[in-house]
Amino acid sequence: MIAFHQLGCVRLFRKNDKAEKMFKAALSEGHVYSVVGLARLSHIKGHKDWPYEKISSIISTYSPLGWMYQERSLYCDGDKKLEELERATELDPTLTYPYMYRAASLMRKQDVQSALAEINRVLGFKLALECLELRFVSILLWRITNQLYVMFKQFLLFPQIIECLMAESQLHNFVPLCMLESDAAKGVLYFRQSLLLLRLNCPEAAMKSLQLARQHASSEPERLVYEGWILYDTGHCEEGLRKAEESISLQRSFEAFFLKAYALADSSQDPSCSSTVVSLLEEALKCPSDRLRKGQALNNLGSVYVDCGKLDAAADCYINALKIRHTRAHQGLARVHFLRNDKNAAYAEMTKLIEKARNNASAYEKRSEYCERELTKADLEMVTRLDPLRVYPYRYRAAVLMDNHKEKEAIAELSRAIAFKADLHLLHLRAAFHEHIGDVMGALRDCRAALSVDPNHQEMLELHSRVNSQEP
Repeated sequence: MIAFHQLGCVRLFRKNDKAEKMFKAALSEGHVYSVVGLARLSHIKGHKDWPYEKISSIISTYSPLGWMYQERSLYCDGDKKLEELERATELDPTLTYPYMYRAASLMRKQDVQSALAEINRVLGFKLALECLELRFVSILLWRITNQLYVMFKQFLLFPQIIECLMAESQLHNFVPLCMLESDAAKGVLYFRQSLLLLRLNCPEAAMKSLQLARQHASSEPERLVYEGWILYDTGHCEEGLRKAEESISLQRSFEAFFLKAYALADSSQDPSCSSTVVSLLEEALKCPSDRLRKGQALNNLGSVYVDCGKLDAAADCYINALKIRHTRAHQGLARVHFLRNDKNAAYAEMTKLIEKARNNASAYEKRSEYCERELTKADLEMVTRLDPLRVYPYRYRAAVLMDNHKEKEAIAELSRAIAFKADLHLLHLRAAFHEHIGDVMGALRDCRAALSVDPNHQEMLELHSRVNSQEP
């Protein structure tokens, strides 16, 4: 059925008459999504009502999914279209088209701030290139419009307006040009770019930037550091450690000591290596670097002290990191407060982080650990709103519902997330819930789905074996 559907897509793209036959074959084999191809073909032929009615019949026949409402929105207009797209987002917040359509609609109304906020909603948890492009265009148009308005008020001449438009149209070249202007800083800038891309969950792009950093390194010790990070990020931790040591032997630098501490902490299971990691981070802090990297080193040092039970030393590290505006240190300091049995202080510390780092889903999730159940539920609802791909809130809410003997609601909560993210932990938990209520087939279905993701997952293998023995 997948082959029929893909063949239908290719033939639709090529405007081949046999596309309809392929989609019908896929649909008859059970591939429900192929109705999308039939609807679009019908719309191309000028049939306005049939596509809407066909998608409506699918919604009424099957459990509603986000893509169904997104597709049906294509065949209606105005407020009805927006209603369909809101429902699509509610069911599947990972679909990018609804955000983009709403943002474009707001731009047409010249409500730029709301349009950018809409795009930022999805970019907060999913780095979609088409959304980045739309945000760039929105900002560009906004800036051009504002400048043209100012020019009109000041009665500027037409050639100056053209010059302004040409300058704005080249904004996309600004960042690369800045990076290329200084050969000396090029390696460092590519390295920083790789760190940012990792934070944005773009490992492949980060690796390319890291390779460019190595290519443009201004010295041998710098090049060795970048090679060390490449080796570390590709699973060769020991080799990365040796590169760091080689770099230090040539020149003491913050990045070399930081890399060595990071790699050593990850590669060694010996608790005694903590003192070595501490001394390496302290050496790193003695070397010149900027506020961002110094803050990261202090934060890491605080974490090592916490693991060693040295809470006062850890607190000092986090406080020093906060003095140089490393906001993530609030999270470490909150942990110290919690370990000192001061839950209220931990909650207050995380609140400070939330106030500084707005729309930070991880901060709300962490704060939820330091409050009572009602406040926890409120924080986790905010997490889901900011980043629906985070799994923990769904698991927590489902567990609470199970504790209250609301088994169907608990399974529905997990199903809400599984509909757009087939996460192993969610599937495992739902399988266990199905087993608990005696739904053997439901449990088996989830076990098989989870094992297709990770065939060697021990807990899932045990659950599958146990449930399989109960199958009639």
